[in-house]
Amino acid sequence: MGCARWLALGGLLALAGLLQARLLLPQQAGFGECDRFFYAGTPPAGLGTEAHVRICQRFAGSERFATLYSPGHRIPVFSAFCAARPAPRSAEQRGLLEPQIDDPDSNLEEVIDEADSAISVNNLGSKQALNADYLDSDYEIGQLYPFPLNDDLQMSTFPLTNSVPMTQSFRERWHMNLNSLMDGALIPHCNDGKDLYIITGAVPSDNRLKGKVAIPEFVWLAACCAVPGGGWAMGFIKHTKDSDVIEDVMVRDLEKLLPHNPQLFRDNCGETEQDTEKMKKILEVVNQVQDEERSLQSQKSMSPLASTQTKRSALLPPEAPQEGGGSFLGKVLGFLATPFIKLFQLIYYLVIAVLRNIVHLLWFIAKQVINGIEGCLYRLGSATVSYFMAIGQELVGIPWKGLKVVGKVIRALLRILCCVLKAVCRALSIPLWVLVDVATFPVYTVGAIPIVCKDIAAGLGGTLSLLFDTAFGTMGGLFQVVFSVFKRIGYKVTSDNSGEL
Repeated sequence: MGCARWLALGGLLALAGLLQARLLLPQQAGFGECDRFFYAGTPPAGLGTEAHVRICQRFAGSERFATLYSPGHRIPVFSAFCAARPAPRSAEQRGLLEPQIDDPDSNLEEVIDEADSAISVNNLGSKQALNADYLDSDYEIGQLYPFPLNDDLQMSTFPLTNSVPMTQSFRERWHMNLNSLMDGALIPHCNDGKDLYIITGAVPSDNRLKGKVAIPEFVWLAACCAVPGGGWAMGFIKHTKDSDVIEDVMVRDLEKLLPHNPQLFRDNCGETEQDTEKMKKILEVVNQVQDEERSLQSQKSMSPLASTQTKRSALLPPEAPQEGGGSFLGKVLGFLATPFIKLFQLIYYLVIAVLRNIVHLLWFIAKQVINGIEGCLYRLGSATVSYFMAIGQELVGIPWKGLKVVGKVIRALLRILCCVLKAVCRALSIPLWVLVDVATFPVYTVGAIPIVCKDIAAGLGGTLSLLFDTAFGTMGGLFQVVFSVFKRIGYKVTSDNSGEL
């Protein structure tokens, strides 16, 4: 093998290693490059489990949408799209398989035809549904969101990882609802669909197709318009019963109907800044779609009666032609009676249609009333359960709080005992002679009181004696000075007088 072949083989192996990251590993977060299909780049929280497979769907060299697939049910949990228009109902569907679900070591980059994957994928059909699972059954391959992967709308390719079992009538009505809602309500009120994020999913039931593929209980769609200052969010559900029409719900209510109560959009698609006027206009279109679906059901319910009458008329034997005047009289009578018969038939059909519509209206009103009562009972039950749960939590918390108080009291007592022990230890650490001096201090103090008092009295007596001595000495000195002065004065006078004599 030449050097060029080795280099080519090495490049293919390296490319295969890169392509394996398209099925996200458990330790990887989000959906990789397909995070752009979610509002704010954040996938729904609470819907995924360890058993689910996260797929970044690729076709023709680019990412198309993101899917969370359940190998246990062999149907998708949800798929996410951005700015995608649904394919027309006349588009031919060609199912594609995801090779890396059944064969994690597969080097195939994109979804492929089942015929091409039979020889290149190991364990084909062990974890995902195949076209053969739908053969010889009352169910067809129904796309949760019929988004064409190629540019040819009449020859669209749809991956089976975005498919669930649907009856023919249900699939046609579901795709009709999607086309009507997207073209008439959602895309026109969201910047021509450029800021529109779509998530579609299915809730599986206990019934399975050929014991493998789970038949959905209902399918749902959640739309988020991310236009700044004028966004909105809306949800839709459709039960798989043929008599049910598509229902509009708020996203929060839709989340309550899904398993595990997930959060479909981050911050509920900017709930605080949603445009209520646009939502009202969308609901008006939704009501029109619902009325169209009801009228279509009424027409389909009337068609079996007409077909039955046609079959009965075909089975009746032809009447033998009558001869002569009888034939002419029969023609005249038939000509005269035909308008009345047609009028009677018209009145009959009108009465049947009115009665049927009245029954549908009454059933719709009763259903709305029942749903309202059920919602009120549900909210009342939830509030009651929450109230009793809160009371129960408080009652259960009382012993714990009591134990906490007892613990704090014991802790305080232990601290006091610790302080006493520390004081005793410190007292025991003082030398003995200090304790003897402290103990004898009162004795010495009391014994020294008389001596101190004697010394104080002696001091006071000495002080008084000194004061008296000082006073008497001072007075004596003064008298002596005065006496000496007068003595000298008297001596001088005496001397002067003697001269005169």
